[in-house]
Parts: sequence; C-alpha cells; structure tokens
Amino acid sequence: MKIKGFLKDVTGASRVTKARLNAFETASAVPETTDPIAEVVREWHPAKFDVVVTAIRDASPTAKTVRFERVDGQKLPYFYAGQFIVLDFVIGDSIISRPYSLSSAPFEAREGKGFAEITVRRSKGDGFIADYINTDVKVGDTFKAMMGCGQFYWEPLRDAKHVVALAGGVGITPFASMAKEIAHGTLDFDLTILYGSVASNDIILKDELEALQGDKVHVVNVLSGDEPDWQGERGFLTADLIKKYSAPDTTYFICGPQAMYTFLREELKKLDAPARRIRFEVFGQAKDITAFAGYPQELKDKTFSLTVMRGIQKDVIPAKATESLVVALERAGIRIETACRSGECGFCRTKVLSGSVYVCPENDGRRSADKDFGYVHACAAYPTSDVTIKIPIE
Repeated sequence: MKIKGFLKDVTGASRVTKARLNAFETASAVPETTDPIAEVVREWHPAKFDVVVTAIRDASPTAKTVRFERVDGQKLPYFYAGQFIVLDFVIGDSIISRPYSLSSAPFEAREGKGFAEITVRRSKGDGFIADYINTDVKVGDTFKAMMGCGQFYWEPLRDAKHVVALAGGVGITPFASMAKEIAHGTLDFDLTILYGSVASNDIILKDELEALQGDKVHVVNVLSGDEPDWQGERGFLTADLIKKYSAPDTTYFICGPQAMYTFLREELKKLDAPARRIRFEVFGQAKDITAFAGYPQELKDKTFSLTVMRGIQKDVIPAKATESLVVALERAGIRIETACRSGECGFCRTKVLSGSVYVCPENDGRRSADKDFGYVHACAAYPTSDVTIKIPIE
C-alpha cells in the first residue's frame, strides 16, 4: 500500500464521496443496460448448457474418450487443467448426474471450434453410468453439462514447480489435461507422471501421453501385473519409487481408485512431505462404505424408509444402508442437484429432519455450522435408521 501522507490518507473517504456525487451529476440520462462484470461471470461460470457428442474413440481396450461441443456454437467455459465436468444422463425416469475429470486441455476448449473430452473406463460391475458411456453413448447424443468444477489444479502461489503425479487406472485423466496444457506452453511447471497399470496393453491414453513427453512432461508407466518382458518400473507406487522421481521441493497430486488412496496415504508419510504439498483428487462416492472406520457393520444388509420433503410434497422411498441418500433419490426418480459426488462441493446439501445417518469420514466436506444444524451432503451420507430429509424444489 502506498502512503500518501497523513492528511491525504485520513481524508480519502471524503474525496471518494465527492467523486461519486460528481459522477452522478454528470452521468448520462440513458440507462446502462449491460453489466460487464456480470458478463464475465456468465462466461466463466455459465448455467448448465447443452453439449453434443461429436466424436468417440478408444483410449485403451477398456476405455473410451468422448468429445463434446456446445450445441449453441458458443465457446466452452474457462477451466483449469485438472478440473471436471458434470453431465446429466436421462435414464428411464431418472436424471443422474456424474462428474468426470476432463482429459482434454483448457486451450482445446478455447481455440478454434472448442471441445472438451472425458475418458471413461468400463466398470467392474459397480458403475452402470461408466458402462452406459462405453456401450450406449453415440455421436449426436446431447447432454446437459456444467464445467470448470473442482479444486484439483496446479496453483503457482501454493504448489511447487516440480510436480509428481500419482495416477491409477482412469485417474490418469486430469494429468493428461495438465500434460497437454504444459506441452502447449500455457502452463509452466515440471510434471512427472507415475502411472500404475496392471497390463501394458491396457494403459489408458498411452499413445497420447507418450507423444507429449518432453523437457517438462515425463511419463513413467509402472506395471503391477506379471509381464516378464516389461522393461520399465514394476510393482506399486511405493515411497521408494516416488522418492526416486521427486525433487527436493515437490508437490504430489494423487488421482485414482479408493484403495490406491488408502495405500498412498501411508507411503507418502514415509517421505515426510508437508501436508500443503499433497493434493488428493476427490474419488467420487465410496465404493464400499462398510470399509470405513465407524460404519455400523450390523446394519449393512438393512433397508430403511427415507421420507423426502419438497415443499408440501412428501414421498417415502426405500434406502439401503450401503447406498448414499443421493443414490436412493435417483433410484426413485427424485431429482437432486449433484456435482462432485464426493461430499465436498455442497451441491447436494440436505437438511436431515429426523433419523440418523453415517457420513463417510474421508468425504465430509461440510462446514462446522452445517454439522451443528443437521445438514449433510447427500452423496456422502448413508442411512442408519428411518430418515426424513428436506431437499430443494427443482
């Protein structure tokens, strides 16, 4: 702050007041019908918009990359490499939202005929939307979308210039976005990706990532499967392997399945890295909520009654103890807005009027006041009794 002098500083408010009065007196009588600040906000954070699938290609034998463009021909919103898009799927009587990390780069959304891409792997029986994308989605299909979501991106004021990305399975997608942006010259840090896969013939985005390697992008594939001819790194992403590729000051970004997070939390402790240098991406809803500490195991086979209040409308639906409130609502065709589906963003913030729930301890992103006043994020809350909740009217 520049100090102008005692009298000038203490009389600053009166000078501003005089300037405002003068602006009022000399202003045009013609109303100003545009708000430039609001226009910027709408461009950066638009309401949901329609996208159309313009291309689909294989990313590996078990994954596909789907490209979207805006239906109205406008530019896609700004986003940071590492953020995600939320898509609405209309299946039967339900509208189901799912977040997917963008595997395309920000510059690809803004240059020329902008596009965004997601890369989705077929599930192993626990993700019907992932299977739907891989088997049923086709060119020409349209969806409602919201993008530029999440906090999983490199920030120069917070993160080190050297980043080690620890990826597993389809968790490679945000790092593919970062690598493309770095190679394009619009993101400036050194990125080393340690990518764990089971088999060399099923490394997602393998060719794309190899083409991006250079001075600032380094990809190290690590295989856990038994392949005698494999010449690269083997095993899991252990502390020793991570240390091998780390610099004295490194930020660690982690994205992959829930089991990988559990393993890496312990391995990263061995490196004595400060907490501010470790960034975990949200991993979606817990695959197995019963595996978390404090979950009441005696209830895992129970189904409870979930009463849903929307204004004066009242619905009573079944809710399994091992499925989140969001899943119960979607199964019943009751719309609730979601984004991260990981308990962090608060889009599905819900008031619990009666009954009890178990909140996933790793996905509890509620404010302290919400905890005190009985609010939960429905994607991370699981019924442990008959429950009554109040959700917004759509």
